[in-house]
Amino acid sequence: MNQEKRPFDVIAQLTALRRYARSLARTSSDAEDLVHDALVKAYERRATFRTGANLRAWLFAILHNTHIDRHRAQATRLRQESGRIDESGLSYPASQEQSIRLRQVREAFMTLPEEQREALHLVAVEDMTYQEAAESLGIPIGTLMSRISRARARLRSLEDDPKQPSHLRLIGGGND
Repeated sequence: MNQEKRPFDVIAQLTALRRYARSLARTSSDAEDLVHDALVKAYERRATFRTGANLRAWLFAILHNTHIDRHRAQATRLRQESGRIDESGLSYPASQEQSIRLRQVREAFMTLPEEQREALHLVAVEDMTYQEAAESLGIPIGTLMSRISRARARLRSLEDDPKQPSHLRLIGGGND
């Protein structure tokens, strides 16, 4: 079917949207999330789409604005998390070696992708169950578990680094 007969044919635009999202996002999974979020917004706002208007341009604008919104929200969260982590580090006196180690773990944690940081923080720091954390993030529990597993694996790579002291183990197992 052509564009005139089906004015809101989003499916025909998916390839172009994914391609554009990949150019905006750092990873393929971030691009897929971006397309998903943009399509949800487009669906919610479908009543505002004028019949005969350029659907592709409208969808690209929504995708772009969603990317900007996510980027701003991430920057805000990073500033807030950084402030909280910095404050918590100052609250507890520690030996010089432990302070250095804690700083290294904090820095490694901050390099995790946002979705992994969120998931690991809710489970490991906020002590939420997997179910509670998944509900808080609005994702399936399997997705949450996968994100936590990838985050822990990445942090363990720091633990396995022979240049790092091995007596301080901060990365634990799961909490169902």
